[in-house]
Amino acid sequence: MTTDTLPASANAPVTSPLIPALGNTSIVGLQWGDEGKGKIIDLLSGDYDLAVRWNGGSNAGHKVEVGANKYRFHLIPIGILRPGVTSVICSGVVIDPIKTLEEIDGLSSQGVVIESNLKLSANAQVVLPYHKLQDQLAEAKAAGGKLGTTGRGIGPCYADKANRSTAIRLADILDDGRLTEKLMRIVPEKNAILKAVYGAEALDWKPIFEQYRACGELLRPYITDTTQLLHKAWNSGKRMLFEGANAVLLDLDHGTFPFVTSSNCGTGLSVGTVLPAKAVDTTLGVVKAYSTRVGSGPFPTELNNALGEKIRERGHEYGTTTGRPRRCGWLDTVALRYSIAISGATAVSIMLLDVLSTFDELKICTGYKITDGGGVTQAVEWFPADAVELATAEPIYETLAGWSEDITAATSFKALPKNAQSYILRIEHHIGVPVKIISIGPGRHQTLIR
Repeated sequence: MTTDTLPASANAPVTSPLIPALGNTSIVGLQWGDEGKGKIIDLLSGDYDLAVRWNGGSNAGHKVEVGANKYRFHLIPIGILRPGVTSVICSGVVIDPIKTLEEIDGLSSQGVVIESNLKLSANAQVVLPYHKLQDQLAEAKAAGGKLGTTGRGIGPCYADKANRSTAIRLADILDDGRLTEKLMRIVPEKNAILKAVYGAEALDWKPIFEQYRACGELLRPYITDTTQLLHKAWNSGKRMLFEGANAVLLDLDHGTFPFVTSSNCGTGLSVGTVLPAKAVDTTLGVVKAYSTRVGSGPFPTELNNALGEKIRERGHEYGTTTGRPRRCGWLDTVALRYSIAISGATAVSIMLLDVLSTFDELKICTGYKITDGGGVTQAVEWFPADAVELATAEPIYETLAGWSEDITAATSFKALPKNAQSYILRIEHHIGVPVKIISIGPGRHQTLIR
C-alpha cells in the first residue's frame, strides 16, 4: 500500500489518489459524535460540486481550521468554505432560523461567500421558541433521568414533525397567512402543555410571528425545492458529498437508546435527502483514535481517572455546541464494528492520533463481558445498543505500547513512530475495514492518506 500526503499548504485544495475513486460520498461519525468529521468534510469538499447536510439540527457542531482561520459550524454545510461548492440543507434537518442567520452573519464576517452557494429545503421543519423551552424544562425536570440534550429544541421539533398538525416548515414562515393560522392554533396548545407539565408562563404568539416572519424574509433567497435540485444534480453527474451530523451510536433507532439524538444519523440519508440509496457510492466512517461521549448514557471504556483527564486536556475535549467537557476513554472496536456494519462504511478515517502521544501504553477494547438479567456473565463481540444491557458491559482490552514522539509534523504513514503505526494496524485488524486517512493535527496539511 502506498502512502501519500496532502499538499503542504494549509489552504491548498486537496488532491489525492483516494478522492477520484470515491464518487458520491457519505461522511458518517462512527462513535457518539465529535469525531472530527468537520475536518474530513472540509478536506474532501473541494473535489465535489455539492455539500449536502441531511439530518440533525443546531445541536451538531463542527470545528474547522484553515490556516490561521477557525470556523465553527452548527447547521450550514462545511462545504460552504469552498467557493465553487453548492451547500444544501435538506428536509431531514430541523432548522433554527435565528441560529442559521447568526451562522450566516458569522461566516460572512470571516469572508466566506454565502449568497450564491447556500440552499435550504422549503420542507425542512422549523425550530421555534416553545421547542427550546420544552427541551430545557424537560431536561431540568428529569433530574437523575437526564438524556443530556443540548436544549436547542431539536427533539421537540422532530416530535412535532411526526405529529404533523403542530409542525411548521420553512415554507410556512414565508407566508404571513399560513404562519399566522398555525401559530394562533399551535401556541395555545403548547402553552397548555407547558403550564400543566412544567408550570411555565404562557407564550404570546404575536412576537413569535414577527420574529419568524422577519427571519423568513432574510432567508427567502436561500429557500428552494432541494429535492428537485439534488435529483437534477445527480442525473447530470454532479459529485455530491453528504455531511452526516451526530453519529451512528446516537442514531434514534440504532444507537444507545434512549441516550440518543432525535434523528437517524447513520441510516437515514435517503430519507433526509430524498435520494435513493444507490446515489451514494462510498461511505467513509470517521472515528477518533480514542472514544468520547457528551451527555448521559453508558460508555464501557470511559476513564474516570487521570488518564481520562489527560486525553480530555490534550484533545481539548469540550463540546463545540455546549462547551461541556466530554467523557473520555479508550478506543472501543466492539462499538466500531457495529457502527461500520449498520452504516455500510467501507473505509475509516482515524482522527486525533496526535493526542495519544506521550502515553506509555494504550488499550483497545476488543470485546465485552456482559451480565444478563439472570446474573449470567458471558463474553460478547457484538455491540448491544440497548442502554440497560450496555451499562453492564465490562471491556476486554488488548494492550499496546505507546510512543513519546511528537507526530504532528509527520509527512507519511511510514514516518510515524513504529508503535503509532502498530496502533493503526491493530485498529484495522479489529474493525475489518481499511484505515484510509489519519489526522495528526487540526490543520488541513496535518493529514496522511494511505
